[in-house]
Amino acid sequence: MTRPEPQPNATAPSGNWVKPELRHVLSEVPDACERLEYVGKMTEKAASTVLGLVDQAKPACVRVSQRGLEIASAMTRLADSPEFDVARARVMMKMCADYATSAAAFADDQNKLMTDVMMAQGFQDLSGQVIGKVMDILWKVEEELRHVVNDGDLPDATADATKADLAGVQVPDRAMQQDDVDDLLASLGF
Repeated sequence: MTRPEPQPNATAPSGNWVKPELRHVLSEVPDACERLEYVGKMTEKAASTVLGLVDQAKPACVRVSQRGLEIASAMTRLADSPEFDVARARVMMKMCADYATSAAAFADDQNKLMTDVMMAQGFQDLSGQVIGKVMDILWKVEEELRHVVNDGDLPDATADATKADLAGVQVPDRAMQQDDVDDLLASLGF
């Protein structure tokens, strides 16, 4: 989603009546939009990755389940058979051993897949921080605009109201890339 370009208003006053506080807050809106767009793109990318990983895992889950049910059925038939002998028991034990080996490999694959899902969702903490910063901007904009609409005047600026820097999590051109975060987590064993 791209931000629409602001349209000039021919009937707008020269702008001299607008206090610097409102101009400062207004100057933050494009940055807030850019940050929200970034969060939206990261959310879409992560959702696509997670859905792809789940689609990839489902067939293996079905195979393990079907094979387990087949072996359970064969074991029940063998146990109920009057012709139960050592040779048949060995065949069944071999099938169970093969299944146990494949189930262990399946569990390893699923563990790797769950790690990939976790890494794909790793941006959630960062996006929450970005959204929090954007909400701070929007609350300031709302407060300042409410004063303009209701009073026709703006309150005096305080030190906190004029500080509008967005310290903390930044969009990609100003922050650590997700790949850097992933590499850091991978080096820590995640």
